[in-house]
Amino acid sequence: MESSLVKDNPLLLPLNKEKTVYDGFITVQERDFRMRILLPADRQLKGAKLHCSWQLKHLLRGYEHIVKQVNSAYTFSMSLQEVGLKSRPVCRAISPPQYYSQLMSEMEALGWDKLLFIDTEFRTLRLKVEDSSGRQHILTIKLKSKHPAEAPECSADLPVPLALTWTPQSTLQQLHSQFVLVLESLTEFWDVLDEIDSQTWILEPEKPSRADTMRRIAIGNEDACRLKSAQLILNRGSPGICLWSAGRNPNSSVLHNLRDVLEITFPSPATHEKSDFSVDCGICYSYRLEAAIPDQVCNDPRCGQPFHQACLYEWLRALPSSRQSFNIVFGECPYCSKPITVKMAAQKS
Repeated sequence: MESSLVKDNPLLLPLNKEKTVYDGFITVQERDFRMRILLPADRQLKGAKLHCSWQLKHLLRGYEHIVKQVNSAYTFSMSLQEVGLKSRPVCRAISPPQYYSQLMSEMEALGWDKLLFIDTEFRTLRLKVEDSSGRQHILTIKLKSKHPAEAPECSADLPVPLALTWTPQSTLQQLHSQFVLVLESLTEFWDVLDEIDSQTWILEPEKPSRADTMRRIAIGNEDACRLKSAQLILNRGSPGICLWSAGRNPNSSVLHNLRDVLEITFPSPATHEKSDFSVDCGICYSYRLEAAIPDQVCNDPRCGQPFHQACLYEWLRALPSSRQSFNIVFGECPYCSKPITVKMAAQKS
């Protein structure tokens, strides 16, 4: 048995005179795997114990019963080859030739310069699209196997759901044109946000995407006792834009009207560093707590210490002198002992 085992697996060698311990490599589907075989006293494979690398263990997962059934060196080697064949990843069915010819003709009509990426299966495409303001966007298209009979899945970084129409007669060029119209409908919205992003310090989100509709804006230190940051939420239908324009100059920008409404001047990247506004929480001594920043501020202008809402809530709740009314906790500032309040921290679902 031992000679047959070594003959079929020349990289597997005995380690003792009794030839009950073998160590080396087993070749499975042109790949070498480290293995040690411990034979019983009768040196029969039926009662052997196998120790192998994690790669081979992963290959054998679910097929252990096949290996356990072997009773000879030959069937041992054959069983490993069988497992190797069964464990090979299943290849997806190749699309018919007309699928690829259809895709090539559609890309020719659209223009290859608009293609950013295509996967090896020719199913997922990323197209670059530029709007009238010069902003770059990416449209991801996942084609179905029966393209163009089946509608593809489309996604993009937008503040609204992407709704594109498709018929069996539609093409990628028509899909691209529809996407351009969607982008143009959002031009005013993005113009407003681009002005805010370029002329103010954005605290949240740290790296705004084209899908984000909220901005938390840093304000000057002289207003810290009244407001630590201003939060602006805009909607696609422009109600947010109209909100800040109401009662103000309709010809002025949203940012200009926002300055007038709040009667403050926003620090800009030209005059301040962002670190000027990254004030740590006075309780946990960190700036960011998961997704939250210190947005609760002591009302006393001589203190003005910021806290995370969750930190301040837990601090006040632990004090015997604090009291709670509905979802508001009343207590004393941990720094200056002046009255301070905080809403109950929202419960995570």
